[in-house]
Amino acid sequence: MSSREPLLNPVPIKSLRPTQITVGYREVGEKRREWRERAKEHGDHKLGVYLGQHMIPVVRGPKAESYVIDHHHLCRALMEEGVKEIAVNVVLDLGALKMSEFWTFMDNRALCHPYDAAGARVGFKAIPAKIADLHDDPYRSLAGELRRAGGYAKDVTPFSEFIWADFLRRRVKAKLVAEDFGSALTRALKLAKSPEAGHLPGWCGPNSAD
Repeated sequence: MSSREPLLNPVPIKSLRPTQITVGYREVGEKRREWRERAKEHGDHKLGVYLGQHMIPVVRGPKAESYVIDHHHLCRALMEEGVKEIAVNVVLDLGALKMSEFWTFMDNRALCHPYDAAGARVGFKAIPAKIADLHDDPYRSLAGELRRAGGYAKDVTPFSEFIWADFLRRRVKAKLVAEDFGSALTRALKLAKSPEAGHLPGWCGPNSAD
């Protein structure tokens, strides 16, 4: 179960296994836009440097498969932009475990997030086998945009954006998120500064004017 050195040879993105069920498709779209802008501004050489600086952390699991434990949105965005391979950093080798033991260990270490697009806990078998099969959770996109807008600070708590997404899911109507994302963000910003959000990771406290 030791840590490993980064792999110098890129691996196919399509071979990577997710450890969560959802991503925010809007968030993926934002990363795709950033990638295209970077390509337009800097060219292929700089893109290669960028990829080298954004190695994907993975856990080596049964059958020597690589399980992504961060940057699912980036993997999905790069895949949709036609990038075939990316460098990975094997941070833990659990290849000797049986599959049931593997998921139990991952769950206990907060290295997986078996929650569906409704925020409900489900079985590990519901986690997609491919990055391409990750489902959309619009509230994960809202949580990501909320952080960029200053609603809360980046935090080391595992899956902190999903914790915020679940908080917002209970307070911002799905129709508003789908039809008027800007208004949904305004509502989210107000909620983020309220005392009821005080227990959430990265909470920045109420506005001084409140």
